[in-house]
Amino acid sequence: MCRSIKTLRPPALPEEATEDDIRAAALQYVRKVSGFRAPAAHNREVFDRAVDEIADATARLLADLEVRGHHPAAARPREPEPVAARAR
Repeated sequence: MCRSIKTLRPPALPEEATEDDIRAAALQYVRKVSGFRAPAAHNREVFDRAVDEIADATARLLADLEVRGHHPAAARPREPEPVAARAR
């Protein structure tokens, strides 16, 4: 388990996770799994693509989770925009 990845859902995180929170968690995951803190130039594209894909999956997961007993002030169904698309 990567200890530097924090829980991003309420009530562990009092407000909605930001894009930066999600991306940081994805980056930590890819670093842990790959064993590289920073990839070599020939692996940069695949490393960055993995971070983008994991960040997108994380955003979808958080948007779709139902946390019983947690009642956000403005609960609204929404379609999350992929993190990779927002970064471009």
